[in-house]
Amino acid sequence: MQILLVEDDPAIADSLRDGLTREGYQVTLARTGSAAFVADPVDVVLLDLGLPDLDGRAVCRRIREHSNVPIIVVTARSAEIDRVELLELGADDYLVKPFGFRELVARIRAVMRRSGSDDDPAIETSVGELHIDHRAHEVTFRGSPVALTPREFDLLAHLAADPGAVCSRDQIMHDVWDEHWWGSTKTLDVHLASLRKKLAPELFETVRGVGIRLVADSK
Repeated sequence: MQILLVEDDPAIADSLRDGLTREGYQVTLARTGSAAFVADPVDVVLLDLGLPDLDGRAVCRRIREHSNVPIIVVTARSAEIDRVELLELGADDYLVKPFGFRELVARIRAVMRRSGSDDDPAIETSVGELHIDHRAHEVTFRGSPVALTPREFDLLAHLAADPGAVCSRDQIMHDVWDEHWWGSTKTLDVHLASLRKKLAPELFETVRGVGIRLVADSK
């Protein structure tokens, strides 16, 4: 699935692009409203309102004049009048900063379901004997169902998105607990210990000083 991210803040743009790429999406970045109009066709548009050349409202209106592509507005503006205006201009959803990354992914999947798309790359994931059904939030391992809490499921899905690759603790906290988590990273250890107990200890490897990875060829 192709996503057009219209965002001029480099830190936010790079963070969202990296996170969505890890989720399996292809991301095209436009740092101005004008650049959004010359991008190749996409499946979803993530649109910031505070752009350097054009107001996000104008961008939303112009996109909607020529396309039915789902538009999710991502902005710091939280007033009801802003939300109503953008929805009336054709936006499909509205997400106020700061927000959790998992919520953004859920909003993307929701607008794609409403638009009738079957192109979500993350509906199912299989790694060896591990199978994850993202839509049903169900996990099976070695043919048996495994009951996970919502956070355990998100952690497992994050690691399974790139099996064999080491994910840093900071990146996991950013993507699974979201960038605004202020608690201890010890919560990651607790959830990881629970996953090891419910699945298999050898499925997860801690690389000292680097991070954690899901072992792709674990038996």
